[in-house]
Amino acid sequence: MGLFERYLTLWVAICIVVGLALGQAIPGVFHTLGSATIADINLPVAILVWLMVIPMLLKIDPAALRHVGVHWRGIATTVGINWLVKPFSMALLGWLFIGYLFRPLLPAGQIDAYIAGLILLAAAPCTAMVFVWSNLVDGEPHFTLSQVALNDTIMVVAFAPLVALLLGLSSIAVPWDTLFLSVVLYIVVPVIIAQLWRRGLLARGALDVRLRQLGPLSLAALLLTLVLLFGLQGEQIIAQPMVIALLAVPIIIQVYFNAGLAYWLNRRLGVAWCVAGPSALIGASNFFELAVATAIALFGFQSGAALATVVGVLVEVPVMLSVVAIVKRSRGWYERG
Repeated sequence: MGLFERYLTLWVAICIVVGLALGQAIPGVFHTLGSATIADINLPVAILVWLMVIPMLLKIDPAALRHVGVHWRGIATTVGINWLVKPFSMALLGWLFIGYLFRPLLPAGQIDAYIAGLILLAAAPCTAMVFVWSNLVDGEPHFTLSQVALNDTIMVVAFAPLVALLLGLSSIAVPWDTLFLSVVLYIVVPVIIAQLWRRGLLARGALDVRLRQLGPLSLAALLLTLVLLFGLQGEQIIAQPMVIALLAVPIIIQVYFNAGLAYWLNRRLGVAWCVAGPSALIGASNFFELAVATAIALFGFQSGAALATVVGVLVEVPVMLSVVAIVKRSRGWYERG
């Protein structure tokens, strides 16, 4: 284990502090970076995601994808958690914490909007960062790619009616440009680049060497993403820390609940640990780009719904890294079955 991996928790904490400090010290720079968007997709973040994801996609052998059906139990578990459990559990947690327990501490006029934002956050599974989480737990890369592709296909059909059901709205203005551009930027283009690069590296017998060299680059991009995200949202965190902290509570509980449920179900079904790990992580993570864009389209940029989805952005990386640590440390327990 390299220096980055060994002290990853420390680097994450430092990057959060650095991001907040830089966001206050040079806000103009972060405003410029934050405004570099297409269809509400932030291009600097997209570039960093490429730097994280492409080295992991280099490990994927397209010929092995035809055998991914052997992991059908893991696939079924992840799909069930993502689409039958996660959105509904978040709606329940939102009502319990935001609508009841924390209601006296929050602006009364924004309660319903906060809950709506939490539901939007949980209504679609993550598309890109799950490759990072899967790699960190030595997950089966072909399973991860197949699962993400399946979730993206389901999302096109199920996202709007699911959100409409949970929000009680007759029609949902899904930002289709954001949805499709995200799939292209985070899945299609990186897969094409990685496979062309893989072919060239295999021809020269240099694949293993290149993968070892690129390992630190992926983690460095992850840490830079943290600096950028917390720098972009530093003003909101400083301006209303209590609201941010309260909104984070149901999001964090939701992540641990869904990850734990998926992990336990995979163990009960006899799924290999290398599949159960990414299954739990995919089951718990959120597609925050789509959530933020939909919240802005439905409720406005300054709405409580938009703020709730932004809180999801802030807690995603630190909380998911803690889930990665739990999955790795519990491998012995899982495999004793």
